[in-house]
Amino acid sequence: MKSTSETMLKKVMNLGRLLSDVARRIPDEPGLILSKGGADGDDKIVTWKQINDRVDALAHALQQRGIKKGDKFLVHSRNNQQIVETAWAAFKLGVVWVPTNFRITPPEAAYLGQSSGASVMMYDAGFANYVDAVKAASPTLEHVIALQDARPGELSYDALVAEAGQQAFDEVEVDFEDPLWFFYTSGTTGHPKAGMLSHGQMAFVVTNHIADLMPGLTHASRSLVVAPLSHGAGIHSVINTARGAASILLSGERLVTEEAWQLVEKYRVDNMFTVPTIVKILTEDESVDRYDHSSLKYVIYAGAPMYRADQVFALKKLGKVLVQYYGLGEVTGNITVLPPYMHQEDDKHPQARVGSCGMPRTGMEIAILNDDGKKLAPFETGEICVRGLAVFMGYHNNPEANAKAFKHDWFHTGDLGHVDKEGFLYITGRSSDMYISGGSNVYPREIEEALLTHPAVSEVAVLGVPDPKWGESGLAVIVPKAGQSVSAEALLAHLEERIGKYKWPRRFVFWETMPKSGYGKIVKKQIKSLLEEKGEYRL
Repeated sequence: MKSTSETMLKKVMNLGRLLSDVARRIPDEPGLILSKGGADGDDKIVTWKQINDRVDALAHALQQRGIKKGDKFLVHSRNNQQIVETAWAAFKLGVVWVPTNFRITPPEAAYLGQSSGASVMMYDAGFANYVDAVKAASPTLEHVIALQDARPGELSYDALVAEAGQQAFDEVEVDFEDPLWFFYTSGTTGHPKAGMLSHGQMAFVVTNHIADLMPGLTHASRSLVVAPLSHGAGIHSVINTARGAASILLSGERLVTEEAWQLVEKYRVDNMFTVPTIVKILTEDESVDRYDHSSLKYVIYAGAPMYRADQVFALKKLGKVLVQYYGLGEVTGNITVLPPYMHQEDDKHPQARVGSCGMPRTGMEIAILNDDGKKLAPFETGEICVRGLAVFMGYHNNPEANAKAFKHDWFHTGDLGHVDKEGFLYITGRSSDMYISGGSNVYPREIEEALLTHPAVSEVAVLGVPDPKWGESGLAVIVPKAGQSVSAEALLAHLEERIGKYKWPRRFVFWETMPKSGYGKIVKKQIKSLLEEKGEYRL
């Protein structure tokens, strides 16, 4: 039998208390700023007290309907005030928040509802067919909440919030491993897996993000949200809430570059979270030169390493504000950090770490392992593995995936890379991206980096395709820069002095645009499917 002290040590702060504390401390400071679009737009400002009052009211209303600790709350919504409120209400209730990317299809939403065991669902305007799909697949779904125009049998979000008035809600007691968020990972094959993020784990992540990514963050800071709050941008919003820094939401569901830079100037934005492709879009648009962005301190990019050519261009436009972190949803981004002073335009600068995604985050440990779980020496390529308090609790109801992910007492990322003698990490690529040509391992990222240094190339993706002679060879999908064109012959000539000939793509395909995920990342699984549909997945 466990002692009383052992039992008590499992208890941790309910993460929802971060909002409660901020609302008590700075009740009248802005918590959310909802853009109406345009430089002179009459934006809506919501204070921390107003947010917290509505969150508490929603928590009371859900609790009165039997929603309890451990239940799952599926949320299918665009970025708006309500998606933020549902997260904090779920946290305070001890309920598991299950957000979706609103751009997925109804069958995909149905799978998330069924696999999570959701008992309550909130949906945004225009998504009633998603509810119908979830209902058909999920016998556990009992309550449906509509943001607008509730149908018969559904609850009205506004009515729920109005029901309890301004009665404070006491956060439910939680243990370290009690889940608060199912963070669905897209994966490379099969259905998405629900990574379980817990109250204790996320408290560490919040602390670590403030220490390593945004030191000096205060209630006077402002954060521009340019990605869906259902994943990484949602984590970033939680970090800003912990310090009382307001989050600014764009007026529409798609990024409008001009509006983004207008808001940066108007509210003196000092931080934003995004992915390399969105940094590229923001910095290459001519509007970047029309607005004052000198307030920026931390432009944090994650999800993939930034190609060097794009990195240098962004540094020239924005200055030394780039922060890279490497991580997965399962580790909530918390593996490495490359701070601003290590982002240099000059490859030969003594502080530059060209090609590296940085050093281990505070409290995190990295190892490069071979297939047998043996640690490899510096500069030897193997699987990137990690351990520390940021590692998630495992995949929900997926013992097979857990067994694979937690071998040899490490969490296995599925990424390949190496460390140098100082412990800086370099990512070679996904283990699923690597292909073997003529007996040699080929890592697409190296080829992509080389192709992007060609002045006519905007985006590139390299995949391995079957080759009757060599087993596999490379196929490169190229998106030229606007108004420019380039030939396969010119690209091969460009590669001649940059990478070994055995790594050269055997075939080039030229597209006008590159398909991307709802989070702005290039997804090779989608590219492969499109190539197959077009009959181009061949040499």
